[in-house]
Amino acid sequence: MQIIRNRVMVNSIPRFGFKYLSDSTFLNEEHLQIQKAALDFAKEKMAPYSAEWDKKHHFPKDVLRELAAMGFSTIYVKQESGGVGLDRLTASVIFEALSYGDVTTTAYLTIQNMCAYMVDQFGNEEQKKTWIPRFGTFDAFASYCLTEPNSGSDSKNMKTFAKKDGNDYVINGSKCFISGGSVSDVYLLMCKTSEKDVSCILVEKGTPGLSFGKLEDKMGWNASPTAMVLFDNVRVPQSNLLGKEGNGFKMAMSALDGGRINIASCSLGGASFAFDLAKDYLHDRKQFGQPLAAFQGLQFKFADMATNLVTSRLIVRQAAQMIDNSHPDKTLYSAMAKRYATDSCFNVANEALQLHGGYGYLSEYQIERIVRDLRVHQILEGTNEIMKVIIARNLLK
Repeated sequence: MQIIRNRVMVNSIPRFGFKYLSDSTFLNEEHLQIQKAALDFAKEKMAPYSAEWDKKHHFPKDVLRELAAMGFSTIYVKQESGGVGLDRLTASVIFEALSYGDVTTTAYLTIQNMCAYMVDQFGNEEQKKTWIPRFGTFDAFASYCLTEPNSGSDSKNMKTFAKKDGNDYVINGSKCFISGGSVSDVYLLMCKTSEKDVSCILVEKGTPGLSFGKLEDKMGWNASPTAMVLFDNVRVPQSNLLGKEGNGFKMAMSALDGGRINIASCSLGGASFAFDLAKDYLHDRKQFGQPLAAFQGLQFKFADMATNLVTSRLIVRQAAQMIDNSHPDKTLYSAMAKRYATDSCFNVANEALQLHGGYGYLSEYQIERIVRDLRVHQILEGTNEIMKVIIARNLLK
C-alpha cells in the first residue's frame, strides 16, 4: 500500500509518460520539437510544484516569465510587431503540453496571449510599441474584462459605460470573474461607449478610480488570482481606445474563437496527466490477487477514456487549423471543439479519480486538483450551453 501511495502522491510524474499527448496528428517536425520543449519545461518547472501552488494560492510569476523567455507569451503575435509569429495549431500544442504540468498557470498564459493578440490585431503602432514588448517578457501582465455581475453570456447587455469628456473617457461600472484581477498591469476593458456600441479600452493599474474586489475563493484555478474589477469615474485618454469605437464586440468574438481553442487545449493537457496517473494506478493497485488492469470492466472504462481523449484532440487541432486558414466555419468548429473537448476531458479526469477509488478523493493526491481545475473550462470562454447555441445557429442559418 505504501508503494502505491508513494507513486501517486503529489509531485509524482506518471512513469508511463506522455504517450497520448505525443500523438503527431496534424503536426510536422517543428511542431514536435516545440511540443517537446514545452513538455520538458512542464515536467521540470511546473508539475513538481503545482500542488503547492494550488494549496498556497501562489501565482507563479517567475515561472510565467521563464515561459515568456521561451516565446510563449506572444505565440501568435506577428513577428513584425515583436511576437513569435506562430500559428494557432502550434499554440494549441504548446498549451496542451504545458497543462500536463499545471493547468491553472497555463490557462493564465493563454489570457496573456489573447490580450497580446488583440493589441497586435487592433491596436495602433504606438499601442503595439508600448505593450507587446512588455507582454512578451511578462514585464506587464494583462487581463481581459468582458463578464459583468448581471451580464455573462448576454454580453451585449453590459452596463459598464465609458462617456466622452473632452479628450478623455470617464468609465463607470464593474467586471467580475477576471483572471489576474488586482495583479495585472493593464486591463483590456469591453464597455459601452453609446447605447448600442461596445468598445475596447486599455486601462492601466494605478489609474485613479480603478479598484478591485476581494480575491475570489474558488473551487479550482487556485494558482491564479480572480477578482472583480471596479471602475468609479476612471478617467483615461481617448488614445487608450483599442481599434475603432463600436467594434469592441466584434473584437471580443474574434478573440474568443481562439480563446476557446486555447482552453480546450488546456483541458487536453490536464486530462492527459490524469489519464497517465490512472494508467500507473491500474498497474500498481492489486485487488483479489491481480492488478486492477486485469479486470475487464476497468479495461472498458479505460478504453473509453482513451477514445474520448484522442477524439477531443482531433477536433481541437482541426478547429485550430481552421482559424489559421481563416475558414468561414471557424467559429462553428471552435465552438464544437470547446464544447466537446472540455466536457470530454473533464469526464476523463473524473473517471481517472473514480479509478483511484478513495485515494483519488484525497487532497494529497493529484487527481482531485485536476478535476477541480478542469471543471471551470465548461463555463468560461462561453458556457458549453452557449456553445450549443452557437453551433445550432451556424448550422441552421
